[in-house]
Amino acid sequence: MSAPVTAGGSGTGTGGGAPVAERQRSAAALLGRLARARELGLVVALLLLFGATAAVNPRFIGVQSLKDILLNTAIVGLLAVGQTLVVVTRNIDLSVSSVLGISAFVTGLMFADHEVPIVLAFVVGILIGAVCGVINGVLVAVCRIPALVVTLGTLYVFRGFDFWLAGSRQINAADLPSSFLDLGSGSILGVPYLVIIALVLLAVVAWGMRNLRSGRELYAIGSNPEAARLAGIAVGRRVFSAFVLTGALSGLAGVLWAARFGTIDATAATGFELNVVAAVVVGGVAIFGGSGTVVGAALGALLLSTIGSALVVLKVEALWERAIDGGLLLAAITLDRLLALRAERALRATASRGATTLPTAPANGAPANGAPAAGGSPQDGGPQDGSAAAADEPTTGATAEADGPTAGHPGAADAAQGGTR
Repeated sequence: MSAPVTAGGSGTGTGGGAPVAERQRSAAALLGRLARARELGLVVALLLLFGATAAVNPRFIGVQSLKDILLNTAIVGLLAVGQTLVVVTRNIDLSVSSVLGISAFVTGLMFADHEVPIVLAFVVGILIGAVCGVINGVLVAVCRIPALVVTLGTLYVFRGFDFWLAGSRQINAADLPSSFLDLGSGSILGVPYLVIIALVLLAVVAWGMRNLRSGRELYAIGSNPEAARLAGIAVGRRVFSAFVLTGALSGLAGVLWAARFGTIDATAATGFELNVVAAVVVGGVAIFGGSGTVVGAALGALLLSTIGSALVVLKVEALWERAIDGGLLLAAITLDRLLALRAERALRATASRGATTLPTAPANGAPANGAPAAGGSPQDGGPQDGSAAAADEPTTGATAEADGPTAGHPGAADAAQGGTR
């Protein structure tokens, strides 16, 4: 009976699988080191920024100043967490700010015209976001329309619906219950409620992407969608789910926006999608998919928010904030490309060393499964679109999560042995 085929494509019953598994472990270790180095670099940049600004104005590191920075980061960070789910699959969602705007205005409308429980407002806001995510997901995953085109269109469609719904009306803080507004300004032990909510959701999503099979499959899809399909991953279903979750988080961010600012109209969060994309890319999430973490995206949001606050303290014109954000975005994309090339060279070197140890036949002299192992020879090509996670494909279908503990995708072996999608 022939040996089962692993994600690397080689028979486990022969010695040919060892070099393939070793290359996958090397890929995972390298990508993990690069991701940790990127996040560590963001932390160092934050410390330097705080130190330099505090040297000019010591009040910048005061309690109230730090609290304001965290509050400004919370909503953008929450949107960045949702955006990461989509970007790692080699897609993008530009409609998040419009979804936030609709959710925020409907939340204010519910409180202004009806006395509804706060819990109901959260449920309705999340459902609105999820419905918008379903629309995006169907157009991208089912109709196969590029995500950039779809979400650019729904960005304006959702915003237009928001303007139609709002008309010229504006919801004021006086129309909202004080207990709801406390969520946006209150704190526990000095930590704002908004920050606590954002951190809890960040931890949940980070854990899921690292430990759940569905989370790891998002990285596999971003590394190489076709290889992921061959590995038995339901690509369309996963991409659809990513858009729905991103929409739901955007809807939740809309409710929190209403609690934070109190005053809401049809222009709420206009242009926020650029801040979110910048935070995600600066945070180390590869724009070509396949690598990055939600922790890095949150750190990117914190860095951009801190830069904005520092410019105010240093009395620099607000115009420079956009210029700096754009410069950081270009630098992050350039750095991602350089890191991808470095990872590609390292993986090729590892593959070349591993190829010299591949046996030509098992001990009994017969080729495994009647043919050479599918993953026995290294791939000459690098990661698609600059994605370092796909350096050992296309026949494997496996990918290495940027910070994950596993090198290959667990779903590949299951699919090869008749597993369900």
